[in-house]
Amino acid sequence: MASLPNIRRHARRTSPSALVAPDRDRPDVQRLEAHGLTWLNIEEPTEAETAWLAEHHDFHPLDLEDVLSRRRQRSKIDEYDDYVFLVLHFPRFDKRTGRLQATELNVFIGPGLLITIPKEPLKPISALWSRCEQRDDARFDYMSKGSGFLLYEIVDQMFDYCFPILDKIGFKLDTLEDAIFEGQSNVLVRDISNVKQEIINYRKIIKPQRPTLRMLERAVQRYAPEDLEIYFDDIVDKNERIWDSLENYKEVADALEATNESVITHRLNDMLALLTIISAVILPLTLITGFYGMNIDGLPFARNGMASFIVLVVVMVALAGGVLWYFRRRKWL
Repeated sequence: MASLPNIRRHARRTSPSALVAPDRDRPDVQRLEAHGLTWLNIEEPTEAETAWLAEHHDFHPLDLEDVLSRRRQRSKIDEYDDYVFLVLHFPRFDKRTGRLQATELNVFIGPGLLITIPKEPLKPISALWSRCEQRDDARFDYMSKGSGFLLYEIVDQMFDYCFPILDKIGFKLDTLEDAIFEGQSNVLVRDISNVKQEIINYRKIIKPQRPTLRMLERAVQRYAPEDLEIYFDDIVDKNERIWDSLENYKEVADALEATNESVITHRLNDMLALLTIISAVILPLTLITGFYGMNIDGLPFARNGMASFIVLVVVMVALAGGVLWYFRRRKWL
C-alpha cells in the first residue's frame, strides 16, 4: 500500500512567511487512529482525493463519482458487503450570498474505518476532530466504541449545530412581529420574504433525508459493538423537532405576511378616506369660488367689495363646517 499523504493540523499556526500555497495535485487527507478505529477526514474533495480513495479502498466507482460531483446528491444510504456509503445534508448560512444553503456530507463507514467527506468545511466536524486529536479522553469517548458510534456522534453534533440556525429564524420572526405595528410595514415586505425563503430552503434540506435517518441505525449497526437504536432514535427525534419547528415557522411567516398586508391595506384605506374627506370639503368651496371667478355682473354681492368678500368667506367656512359635522354625525370621522 502506498504511503499516506501529508496530514493537515488545524491547531497549528504558522507565520505569514511560512505559508505556502497547497499543492492540489497531492491528496489532502486528515488521518486519526485510536482504539482500533481509523478516522479520515477530507474537506472539499478534488480529483486527487478521489483518486487516492480509489487506490487505497475498494469503493464503488459510482460512490466516488458522487463524492466528486459538484451537483448536490440526494440523501441516501448505499449498503455493500464491506462498507456503507451515506449522503446527508445540513444547513449552512452563506455569508457571501446572505442566504441559507445546503452543505453535503458524504460518509464511508466500514469495520474499523470512518471517512467523512464534507463538500465544505463544517464547524462541528472540525471541532470534534480537534478534540480527538488533542485529548486522549476524547479519543476514548468517541473512538473506542466502533465506527458506528463515532458516526452517531458526528451526525448528532451536526444536528445540534442546526438548532442555533433555527433559533435565529425564530428570533427574526419575533422581531418582524413587533415591527409590523410600529409603522414599518412597507419596509418589512422584503424582510418577511427573506425569512420565508430561509424557511423554504431549510425545509428543502431537512425533508428529503427524514426516511434516510430512519434507516441509518439499521445500516450501521454491524459497525458498533452495542445496540445503537436508542442513539439513532435520538437523531430521528431531533430531525422531527426541527421539521415541526419549521412547520410552525412557516405558518407564523404566512400569518405575518397576511397581517402585514392587512396593515398596509388598512393604512392605505385611512389615507384614501382622509383624501376623500378633504375633497368633499373643498368641492363646494371650489364651486362657489368658480362661480365668482366668471366675472358676471348679476351674481349676488359681486359689486360690494370687501363686504361681499367677508360674506363669502363666512359662507364657505360655515359650509365646510357643516360638511365636517355631517361626516362626524355619520361616524365617517
